[in-house]
Amino acid sequence: MEALVERLSHLDSHVEGTIRVVMFYDTLMRRRVDLPALARASAGLAECVAGIRLHGTERVIRFSPDGRETSVPPAPASSTVPITLDEEEIGTVWLERPGPPGPLDEVLLDRLAIAAASVVERYGPARTTMADPALVELVVSADCDEAARARALRLLGFAADLPLRVVAVRSELPLDQLGGLLSPARPVKAASLADVGVILATTVDPARFPAGVRAGIGAAAHPDRAWREARTALRFTTPRRPVVHYDALGALALLAQVPREAARENADVTAIARIAGCQADLETLDAYCATGSLRRAADLLHLHHSSVSRRLDHIGSTLGIDLTDPTGLIRARLALTTWRLLED
Repeated sequence: MEALVERLSHLDSHVEGTIRVVMFYDTLMRRRVDLPALARASAGLAECVAGIRLHGTERVIRFSPDGRETSVPPAPASSTVPITLDEEEIGTVWLERPGPPGPLDEVLLDRLAIAAASVVERYGPARTTMADPALVELVVSADCDEAARARALRLLGFAADLPLRVVAVRSELPLDQLGGLLSPARPVKAASLADVGVILATTVDPARFPAGVRAGIGAAAHPDRAWREARTALRFTTPRRPVVHYDALGALALLAQVPREAARENADVTAIARIAGCQADLETLDAYCATGSLRRAADLLHLHHSSVSRRLDHIGSTLGIDLTDPTGLIRARLALTTWRLLED
């Protein structure tokens, strides 16, 4: 290997140099080197400090050209390339060259990143979050036989004796980042199925969902039933209640089974549709239905209770429902929830 490094250091042809760099890393991979050996060889080839960082473990490996691991504070990286595995960035490789990048630095770092991903995948644990959607679909499918489901779970890294939580999400945040936030120290996998993201994890803390994410959490122990529950719970989310656990819905979950045409023809639901164009009225009714109290609704809306009272009088008149009556409040809650399910 030292002889190969010596020969490469005297190359004049850029094309030939590129080929030799590729051959250099092919040789390293055939020898099944680990990450420190990979960084050490790269530093010798580049004739400057080479570094590898893994995001999941925060492990940093830096070697100097003389083959020794260095603890000297790192110099600014002259070139950097991400390490990707399963289309997810799991780390970074870089060179600390004192001066402009060398003519072969780009190809060297590309090959180093590929080699580092291969080492992580081989020796693991490959701390990736994104998963093959086909495997995730097998896990949550109602049509999958149990042997295939168990095999898919094993391939995804879940032990057969561990509980599994299934979450349906809509999020602007990338699913790999979201999965890492929800379960930073335990197995978690994510994939996108149609327009809904699915997260599989051994444990889920609802408090860890960041702002702007809508999520439904399944309650069943069996993955396919938990996935149905999670999607149902997702439909009941609102800006005021962005994370819904299926168990918390109780009898309200039955509303998701009402045929859409029957829901549209209901007089109370039709009345909600009439006020939906006024955001202030909709927010006022939502706050009142959520709290069941004029004063608590006023606190939520940051308004004086007399202002909220006037709004509710107007809304009740438009709906044809007495919102001060307990039965009327139940009607308004059910109608508002059903209208939201239709709009989902």
